Amino acid sequence: MNKLTMYGLTEQFTQEARLYEDLALARVISQYQGMYKVATAMGERMAEVSGKFRYAVTDRAEYPAVGDFVMVDHESQASDIVRIHHILTRKSLLLRRAVGVSHQAQVIASNLDYLFIAMSLNENYNLNRLERYLTVGWDSGATPVIVLTKADLSNRVEEALGEVEAMSFYSDVIVTSSKEDNREKFHPYLTTGKTAAFIGSSGVGKTTLINMLLRDRRLETKAVGKEAKGRHTTTSRDSYPTIFGGVVIDTPGMRELGIDQADLATSFQDIDMLSKMCKFKDCSHTNEPGCAVQQAIQSGELDERRLDSYVKLKHEADYAGLTSKAIEQKKTERMFKDVGGMKQARKFAKQKRKQ
Repeated sequence: MNKLTMYGLTEQFTQEARLYEDLALARVISQYQGMYKVATAMGERMAEVSGKFRYAVTDRAEYPAVGDFVMVDHESQASDIVRIHHILTRKSLLLRRAVGVSHQAQVIASNLDYLFIAMSLNENYNLNRLERYLTVGWDSGATPVIVLTKADLSNRVEEALGEVEAMSFYSDVIVTSSKEDNREKFHPYLTTGKTAAFIGSSGVGKTTLINMLLRDRRLETKAVGKEAKGRHTTTSRDSYPTIFGGVVIDTPGMRELGIDQADLATSFQDIDMLSKMCKFKDCSHTNEPGCAVQQAIQSGELDERRLDSYVKLKHEADYAGLTSKAIEQKKTERMFKDVGGMKQARKFAKQKRKQ
C-alpha cells in the first residue's frame, strides 16, 4: 500500500510528480528547526533541503512547510536523510507575517482544503479575533470552517452562534462540547484526499479535538489556567491521518496572526457591498457626506464594532511590507486626510504662523 495515500495524495500531485522521473514523491508531515519529516510511498523519513535548493531560495516562504508535496531522492539512492529538491505547485498557502522580519512571511501550512478556526465559548470568545482569522483563512485559498468549542461552559451558546453566523457569511459553523461525541461533525471535511488544519489561540481545545479524530497517536494536552488562558502544548507543526481518511494538521497556538495584503472583501462582504454605495469612492467611512456605511450603523443594520475591526485590519494590511519610515508617512497622510492632505495641512499651519 502506498503510504502517501494516508497523507492526502491526490491525482493533481501524482501527475505533476511524473515530471521528475529521477526523484520520488513525498509529503512534508512534520517540521522542525532546519529539518523535516516526510512521508514517502514506503514509509516515513527525515529530510533536509538540498544545497542547490537552499542556494536558490530568496524568501522564507519558499522553504518547504507541513502539507507540501515535494520531490526527494529515491530511497534506494538515499542515506538516512533524504534531500528535498523541489516543491510541487501549492494549491493553498496559509501564511503568518514573521514578527520582526521585514517583507517576509512564515508558512504555517500548505495544500489545505479546509481551515478549522477554533474559538472557545468562554473567556476566549472574541469576534474581532475571529474576523482576523477568517480574513487570513479566505486569503489562503482554503475554505474556513468555524469551530466553537467548550459549549458546555457557556450559558449563551445560541446568542454567540447567532453573532458568529451573522458576521461569517459563507463559513460553516461547528459547535462542540466536552459532554458529547463530536467526531461525526468533522466527517464531511476529512474524507480521503482532503487536508485540514486547526488554528486558534492556545487553550481553546484544538489538541483535544485532533486527538478525537486521529487513527493512532494521541497528542499531549494541558489544563487551562484559572484565567482561561491556554498553554502552548503544541510547539511544532505536524500532520496526522484521521479516522475518516483525510489528514489533519496541528499548529501552535498563535497570539498574533498578521494581515499581509489580505483581501477583506470576503470576510467583510457586508461592508464591501455598502462601500460601493458611498458617495465618494475613497470614502474612509468616518465623517464623509453620503457614507452608506455610517448610514447603516445609524440605522442599526451594521454593528459599529464590526466597522472598527474592518478599519483596523485594513490599515494593518496597508502597512504590511513597508519600512518603519513609510508606515509613519502613511499614518501621517491618513491623519491629515480630512484637511486635504499633508500639503494642505502644512499650508494651513504656515498661514496660522503669519497671523
